[in-house]
Amino acid sequence: MSEPRVRVALARAEDGYLGIEAPFDPDFAVPELGGLYGDRSDVGSPNPVYRAVRSALAALGLDGDRAGKADWNPLGDLVSEGGRVVLKPNLIRHFNPGEGSVESVVTHGAFLRVVADYAWLAVGRNGSVVIAEAPQQDCKWAIVSEYAGIDRLVDHFARIGLTLEVVDIRREEVDLVDGIVVGRVTLPGDPAGYRVVDLGDLSFFSESGLDAKRFRGADYDPGPTSEHHSNGRNEYLISETVLSSDLVINLPKLKTHKKTGVTLALKNLVGINGDKNWLPHHTLGNPEEGGDEYPGQKTIDRWRSRATEIARPLLGRGLGLSLFRFVRRFEDKVRGEDFIRSGNWYGNRTTWRMCLDLNRCLYYSDRDGFHPDADGPVRQVLTILDGIVAGDCSGPLTPRDVPLGAVIASTDPVAVDLAAMRLMQFDPDRVPKVREAMRGGQLSISSVREPSDVKVMVTDALNSDLTQVVRSLDQIRSETPFRPHAGWVGHVEASS
Repeated sequence: MSEPRVRVALARAEDGYLGIEAPFDPDFAVPELGGLYGDRSDVGSPNPVYRAVRSALAALGLDGDRAGKADWNPLGDLVSEGGRVVLKPNLIRHFNPGEGSVESVVTHGAFLRVVADYAWLAVGRNGSVVIAEAPQQDCKWAIVSEYAGIDRLVDHFARIGLTLEVVDIRREEVDLVDGIVVGRVTLPGDPAGYRVVDLGDLSFFSESGLDAKRFRGADYDPGPTSEHHSNGRNEYLISETVLSSDLVINLPKLKTHKKTGVTLALKNLVGINGDKNWLPHHTLGNPEEGGDEYPGQKTIDRWRSRATEIARPLLGRGLGLSLFRFVRRFEDKVRGEDFIRSGNWYGNRTTWRMCLDLNRCLYYSDRDGFHPDADGPVRQVLTILDGIVAGDCSGPLTPRDVPLGAVIASTDPVAVDLAAMRLMQFDPDRVPKVREAMRGGQLSISSVREPSDVKVMVTDALNSDLTQVVRSLDQIRSETPFRPHAGWVGHVEASS
């Protein structure tokens, strides 16, 4: 058997954020940060996140010969002085309406702090660091930003003469009541603008057999969703702030997902797109009709689908809001929230293709454009996954909290997702976006072709010596299996 080629770090830490407060100072003197803070040393309350991320960077072997020393510069291996770094968290929504907390929904702000420290250590005072994200349309940016401590981080870096930029990539925010849009607010969007990236026949939708006219996106009008994926086009509206950066640091959350099984690294790139209605989320109808909206041929599901199509143009014009809100509440009361609708099940053949397309857009685009003929990725992307408090069951919006105490990092997104799914006790062969990403081919985003390609560097973040041990994916797992979303039960779990 060949030696594993791809390294992923797994840092074990405390399984909660208790006592960690913005601006999330480290709880120990960090020798390598002298180049950033000089003689100043802000040592705060206990901060297991800082220790865990630092341990993960060392376990990846970044600037390995100097790890932990005063001149250690781990991200200097990925970005040059004077460069521009984008931090891409998961800030999907500002609340969790279920039994869990917002801690299992969004990336904790402590990740932003430690990664920003190391980013500025690499790029220096002539470089720039920006937090950029496109949450779900109904996310209140001010609230989720306050939870993540973003304003406090901006103030913290300003005190040492650094400007932390913050960009809400969305062009629109909506108000939802009972799942119905009752108000819309136009947003400034990305100040750098947007770039249309057309994958054409290099899209995962090419030769999929799915009918673009039946694509449904994030809003009532299906026109834009179909239009941007018809007549040989497969177009995405990507943030120019993201595409013009030198290094993107992907900071996803570890949780389940109703349409793709898991969220993790690959799915988190949905947040680099400026208009979510360009993104196909499911295909109208059941599989017998060529769709993936719902399984089987139950009359109630078929009639619900038809009624939804009738309601779309009315809701788009703001008509009948009270009636449709009543119907939605009645439906949830009678059928519960776990019945399969809108492609929220293991048979969804649409969303995973969209996710992998967005990865291709990012990995093969830079400030000079899209490079479809490149032999490999043209940009650097580092993923650091927040699994301190993870989420299962009704992810990504209503997960149950799972205290896990894990940070996973790699320059290969598939390696991150494989390690995370191993902890969750899920089978990657049953998750299409991961299985298909390992196939390689043109515009491949990963060097992983099978799980045995991955070498796991396990480190205990409670130790300060940054030591690590080598493990295979088969040697890591959580004590208790994660519970899948209701639409994935029996179709994502590992057999042993």
